[in-house]
Amino acid sequence: MSTTGKHDVEPTALERLIEARLSRRDVLAVALRGVASVLGAALGSVARAQPAAVSTLRFAEIAHARSDTHIVPPGYRAQVLLRWGDPLFRDAPPFAPGRFDAAAQEKQFGYNNDFLAFMPLPRGSRTAGHGLLFVNHEYCLPHLMWPQKSDRRYLERMTAPECSHEMAAHGASIVEIRRHGNDWRVAVDSPHTRRITTHATRMRIDGPAAGHRRMRTSADPQGTLVTGMLSNCAGGVTPWGTVLTCEENFFGYFLGAIDRHPESAVLRRYSFGSQLWYAWGRHFTRFDLDKEPNEPNRFGWVVEIDPYDPRSMPVKHTALGRLLHEGATTAVSHDGRIAVYMGDDASFEYLYKFVTSAKLVPDDPRANRGLLARGTLYVARFEATGKMRWLPLEHGQGPLSRANGFGSQADVVIEARRAADLVGATSMDRPEGVETNPLTGRVYVALTNNRQRGAEQTNAANPRAGNRWGQIIEIVPPQVDGVADHTAGVLAQPRRLQPRA
Repeated sequence: MSTTGKHDVEPTALERLIEARLSRRDVLAVALRGVASVLGAALGSVARAQPAAVSTLRFAEIAHARSDTHIVPPGYRAQVLLRWGDPLFRDAPPFAPGRFDAAAQEKQFGYNNDFLAFMPLPRGSRTAGHGLLFVNHEYCLPHLMWPQKSDRRYLERMTAPECSHEMAAHGASIVEIRRHGNDWRVAVDSPHTRRITTHATRMRIDGPAAGHRRMRTSADPQGTLVTGMLSNCAGGVTPWGTVLTCEENFFGYFLGAIDRHPESAVLRRYSFGSQLWYAWGRHFTRFDLDKEPNEPNRFGWVVEIDPYDPRSMPVKHTALGRLLHEGATTAVSHDGRIAVYMGDDASFEYLYKFVTSAKLVPDDPRANRGLLARGTLYVARFEATGKMRWLPLEHGQGPLSRANGFGSQADVVIEARRAADLVGATSMDRPEGVETNPLTGRVYVALTNNRQRGAEQTNAANPRAGNRWGQIIEIVPPQVDGVADHTAGVLAQPRRLQPRA
């Protein structure tokens, strides 16, 4: 992995902050204001440090505790809205533990929630008490789902119906919810209700990899349609009212010999062979690398879904690159183009950005449906000076050439990680959440941890060796007529977070 120059400011370790007993509320306020971040300014000038603002969070801080139930501040209460297996349609059967029925699971709430998005009803409104809830179902926990199989031979003992049930539990749910007094209720059998699953939901592939030979399979010889999505983690909401959901740890789903695969180096670059969590490849050929070698290339993308139209087909946007996607946060740039910020959630991986070629058409969702099919994919490089650069991942530019195995932009996006390696991107400490401030345009990147980073691998953006706690950095895009230009960005040296006296 490439790294940049040494960091020349002694960072304040998070352990010391914890010892200084900063409150949760103060830490959250600091993160939101960027005081614990890397501060920068437009066009490379270093911003002067701003004092921390008083928190606007008014709830009482909860005490440290361990409990088998929810703990919420005074005046608040927790409510269970949906559980795995809850019926979403009138003809859905009730939850039955141990019953292996993918058709039933297709009509029931899925497993293990991750990203949530509340989409007000009607579309385009700002209603707070009535809307659609979009929920990712990232993965299953077999030892809880099938407790009778919770031993080391789990993969050998799984049947085809059980695997189908797991595939139906993956994906996403879209449900209509409404507030009644202090309670929230699900509208069962709403016309908006929808399950999106790995088992059955057809999705369209667009962008530079659509139709490419590396995307073609026996079931899809054209390379333009794929069934389902895998390991969907974080996501985002677009300005035109659709959801972006991100395929993350897709490498743990495929059975087969990595060494015999025609693209073994590519698979290993995406962690194939490191873990196998499911037995699907024993019963379904598309998850068997020996029988369908191109199927892995059809996962690892950002998927766009229109929750307001249950008949719409989800779209995998290959222009945004193939990686272990953790989040896809949009921002409208100064010229009306859309930027999508994305993290690749693994140690020593990279921070990415995609900028559309076309501009947003306000108040016309249909006109914006193709925005994410065409544009430029970038990866971040953080310089030793503290500034940053967005490096384009464009076929034919620099090392992204036929001589290095990139025959077209399709190869670049399918192997986005290797492309980022070659252009000299900065390896990061697991980029997870990326959020933008809609008022200032500033971008906040949450880096989770990286215990593997050695002292010689530290850099301006990742200053801690053996990083257990991660860090937050702030990117300040240049301004054009007072509006953030998300086609560029700079970064200044970190400012230390000082604990309160």
